[in-house]
Amino acid sequence: MPLPFLTADRAFGTSDDDVALPFDDHDRWRRPYRPGPWRVGAAALLLLLASFVLIAAMIIAFAGALPGASVCLGLGLALIFTSLRLLRAGVWVSRHGVRRVAFFTTTTVPWNRVVAVRTVQQPVRWLGLPRTVQGQALVAVPQGGEALPLLTDHNADFLSRTEAFDRAADSIEAWGAEYRAA
Repeated sequence: MPLPFLTADRAFGTSDDDVALPFDDHDRWRRPYRPGPWRVGAAALLLLLASFVLIAAMIIAFAGALPGASVCLGLGLALIFTSLRLLRAGVWVSRHGVRRVAFFTTTTVPWNRVVAVRTVQQPVRWLGLPRTVQGQALVAVPQGGEALPLLTDHNADFLSRTEAFDRAADSIEAWGAEYRAA
């Protein structure tokens, strides 16, 4: 029984993985890059901590202290929500516009209001912390507004991954070029 999905039936590098497939739905919001190892690692650690807290809540509930168990349950659910929100953060694109999802806020700009999407050299935050370093940022410039930073090469998705940042920036710029003109 042949399993073609497990074999290398073509030469390496001959397929264009960055090109959208014809059956892809461009109306759905999608992240044009994969979450980085820092973001995934932090979310995994939070989920691991949440599992320990939920086990503690179960043990406390079986011991008969329901108020303590409910506090542990609430803390475990908060940790799960935090990890899911952390994984959802990033830049999402669709035919309708570009959306930057931060931990507490979400900003959406329709493509018809975007004047330019470009990569600039500027001080950027290191892993979202207050410390800034010189780096690259992908910004969207809306009509009559200040530039909205979308990605940086020092955030949790692209720290020490400059090739991934360049691919993601090119992909978002291509979405902008295609749908700003439409």
